Amino acid sequence: MDIQKILTKLRITELNEMQQHAAEAITGTDGDVVLLSPTGTGKTLAYLLPLTQLLDNSSNDVQALVITPGRELALQSDTVLKSMGCGLRSTACYGGRAAMDEHKVLKEVRPQIIFGTPGRLNDHLDKENISRYQIRYLIIDEFDKCLEMGFQAEMQKLIKNLPGLQRRILMSATNTEQIPQFVNMSKKGTLIDFLPEEKQTSERVTLYEVHSPQKDKLDTLRQLLLSFGDASSIVFLNYRESVERVNSYLVDHGFTTSCFHGGLDQRQREDQLYRFSNGSSNVLVATDLASRGLDIPNIQNIIHYHLSESQEGYIHRVGRTARWDATGQTFFIINNQEHIPDYVEGDIIQYATTESQLTEPPLPRMATLYLGKGKKDKLSKGDIVGFLCKKGGLTSDEIGRIDVKERYTYVAVKREKIQQVLRQTCREKIKGIKTIVEEVR
Repeated sequence: MDIQKILTKLRITELNEMQQHAAEAITGTDGDVVLLSPTGTGKTLAYLLPLTQLLDNSSNDVQALVITPGRELALQSDTVLKSMGCGLRSTACYGGRAAMDEHKVLKEVRPQIIFGTPGRLNDHLDKENISRYQIRYLIIDEFDKCLEMGFQAEMQKLIKNLPGLQRRILMSATNTEQIPQFVNMSKKGTLIDFLPEEKQTSERVTLYEVHSPQKDKLDTLRQLLLSFGDASSIVFLNYRESVERVNSYLVDHGFTTSCFHGGLDQRQREDQLYRFSNGSSNVLVATDLASRGLDIPNIQNIIHYHLSESQEGYIHRVGRTARWDATGQTFFIINNQEHIPDYVEGDIIQYATTESQLTEPPLPRMATLYLGKGKKDKLSKGDIVGFLCKKGGLTSDEIGRIDVKERYTYVAVKREKIQQVLRQTCREKIKGIKTIVEEVR
């Protein structure tokens, strides 16, 4: 499919400079490519667009593996490819669900591209659920994270399992001390470095320090969030238990939040991310698991409740805001025993959290519905809109983002209409099939 047609479908007028360089290197050479570029600059499209020109969509063989450090990035990248409408088939494979279920999907879909985590992809290769012999391209997204301690053995095993591998494409938003040995940069390799030389964060991000008079910062955080109104914000903490504690406090004080950390199961994590990304919650309380691979637009505020343990972690946190050409803010909540780390560069403004005029947090505009049917039941977005309008009494402008997955669907609807929809769709059928319709909380 012509790249310009794909861009038109995605409503993108033209590629940025980094994406143009990446496309030229991937399609115009036959060597390995290492791409370094800040978060929010479109690295996923930078490698997917050239792959649409290089892979054979008439073949039933897997031709490319895209390795990601976590399931969220695998799912998100798979969604991007599907939205391109380029004719290539794909699926995502990751831990936290039965490998047998994924094997069934692999046999049904017969993908040309698979997005996945290293351990789960090795599992499928070992069981011969994925044929290794026609895989020519290996893409490693956030390779700095994939090659950290704990991933090294998995990555080495995976690469040894690909006898037909011809090219490797690596991407990262941070610089790395050395390029992995399995990348051949000696002869034909291309390094594309769009990382800024001095600025660690975008000039479109304003930095603020917020003083907490108490060691426990909960009340300071509450006042800070109240001062934002209904703006979309992420609160970063370093530990799962701290995320649960802060989230419970905010919920008890009237905030509508999403809670996100590695201790949640797959369904819980997906529920929480969809609620935040579609406007059903204003605040995401999370560990650094949310600092990578989540491409959620219009996040206005990044709050460091706990200071990041590294400069790299800080850069990835702040990279969640001011994406593309937007602006954003980042806030450091500091008590009397703390100071802003030396690695933070830029002018820092003092932010006073005087008691907000708001006494209660504003409710989000949307709420999220879960429908227990999806692509396997041949449901389309049009079917779901028709069902919610006809049976749920909604108008089309009261329906927001719709995400149709293989076996279920998430739908954002106007918050004030959620109880009406639940009441009117109870025991109703969609395309002649009974389904569960419930609110995601």
